[in-house]
Amino acid sequence: MNSTSFRMPARRLATVATATALAAGPAALTGVSPAHATGDHGRASAAVLRTGLDVSLLNKSVNVPLAVSLNEVEAPQSAEKTTLTARLDAVDGGRPFSVLRAEAARASATATATKAEGTTTLAHARLHVPGLPLLSLIEVEQVTSRATCEVGKAPVATTDLPGSVTVLGKRVKLTAGGPTDVTVPGVGEVRLDLSNPRRTARSAAATALELRVSVDPLKLNVAEVDGTLTLAEATCKTPGPAAEASDPPAGTKPQGAPAEANLAETGGSSAAPYLVGGAVALLAGGGGAVFLARRRG
Repeated sequence: MNSTSFRMPARRLATVATATALAAGPAALTGVSPAHATGDHGRASAAVLRTGLDVSLLNKSVNVPLAVSLNEVEAPQSAEKTTLTARLDAVDGGRPFSVLRAEAARASATATATKAEGTTTLAHARLHVPGLPLLSLIEVEQVTSRATCEVGKAPVATTDLPGSVTVLGKRVKLTAGGPTDVTVPGVGEVRLDLSNPRRTARSAAATALELRVSVDPLKLNVAEVDGTLTLAEATCKTPGPAAEASDPPAGTKPQGAPAEANLAETGGSSAAPYLVGGAVALLAGGGGAVFLARRRG
């Protein structure tokens, strides 16, 4: 009774072990790892100031572009600089002039597999354009823009700025209902837009202020300055979902080393000798277990 009850599990155990090993043989013997998930990091950017101005010269019928940026970064980066200067060859003898001065001007952008975020902070800033070295185009106490894109959550874009700013020497109250126009006789016009945060399913963008500038200072050989300026910009894009690695479709030929001639005709692979050898060893082991079980019986 005891020998019979022992013999049957031993035979079954040897058979099951051999079958299981053969089923797992390709992965175990060739060292092929299971499929794994892969995903891409998100993206983020930030900039304290971005200008796109055309400067017309008084004694020449040409326009000189002024395209500069301060602390423009893309993830993973950060920057902190409180002054920005520029040179225009035909303006003020080609000497550098201050475009922006601030007590604090920071931009940072971070991106991981689960979260991307851009942040910009500007404090106690004065912005100048060519031809107006003493009069600030705009003075801002503090502005902050932030764009956050996190996996599993809706993108968020926010701005924080004071209720009023100084434009061409005038104190102006900002409103969300529409653009604010400021006109100074003999100097020019500035239109301020409180930029609305922009969001999609996977991205967000926040800009504190957008300025449309048209001034005619008639100083330092400058006849007119026209264009746009952007203050405190931040953007982000949510990291992409993980993609499961999978076996190639049927009929797809593996890329890499060329197949051997004697294996290509049968559809075999270079791992076949190892698989056969491993299967023989496992079968031999199973047969030995059955033989021992019978002798004990």
